[in-house]
Amino acid sequence: MATQALVSSSLTSSVGAARQRLGAKPSFGSSRKSASFVVRAGATPPVKQGADRQLWFASKQSLTYLDGSLPGDFGFDPLGLSDPEGTGGFIEPKWLAYGEVINGRFAMLGAAGAIAPEIFGSLGLIPPETALPWFKTGVIPPAGTYNYWADPYTLFVLEMALMGFAEHRRFQDWAKPGSMGKQYFLGLEKFLGGSGDPAYPGGPLFNPLGFGKDEKSMKELKLKEIKNGRLAMLAILGYFIQGLVTGVGPYQNLLDHLSDPVNNNILTSLKFH
Repeated sequence: MATQALVSSSLTSSVGAARQRLGAKPSFGSSRKSASFVVRAGATPPVKQGADRQLWFASKQSLTYLDGSLPGDFGFDPLGLSDPEGTGGFIEPKWLAYGEVINGRFAMLGAAGAIAPEIFGSLGLIPPETALPWFKTGVIPPAGTYNYWADPYTLFVLEMALMGFAEHRRFQDWAKPGSMGKQYFLGLEKFLGGSGDPAYPGGPLFNPLGFGKDEKSMKELKLKEIKNGRLAMLAILGYFIQGLVTGVGPYQNLLDHLSDPVNNNILTSLKFH
């Protein structure tokens, strides 16, 4: 009896201490109710913020590290790529989140730039010889037909060199935020110091209109950007598939579909010949 009393007293004291740490009001009920309370509290996944956000195929494991703090975080991570456990090298959560933002921005520029010549050509705003589908403008050397000041292969190598230089500096800023503001760069280094967050450097060069002056508006803009970036990455993938299957540009695909939706759609285009 004495042993049972000692165990009961210890359990009650432990439960009371746990309730105080969790900020719960003291209870004068039975120890059985208190014990069940502790079990429920321990099973609740930690959620720092964004607890009321919409979830897409989230799992109990993904919600332990996707807490809503990242823009566009809906708990979707079926492959566990953002899981801090078992990651290494470049496959680590911060790098992946940063890479998604950067690739989304490139995709938005690419999606607009790939379809713009077709649209401008149809409106008569640019000469017909420059109103080419994106895959015939030299971006893919074997398919390039437009004559620039150099052949497509030379342009491709030059573009790779310039992009490599830009990407190298971007990686330096990622590895050591603010370092680009200390390296001489044609007098522009004073504008390249950044905000401390490589994904959102801000300043007169990267945010000339001063968007997101308060935390709430900045959070909304980050969410809109990542959503549009993801949509643009899917659009670029669609451009590639459409070009390979139909042999025409995305704008012409749209016009063909609008003129005859029954015979020009994804099902009729993916016929096996």
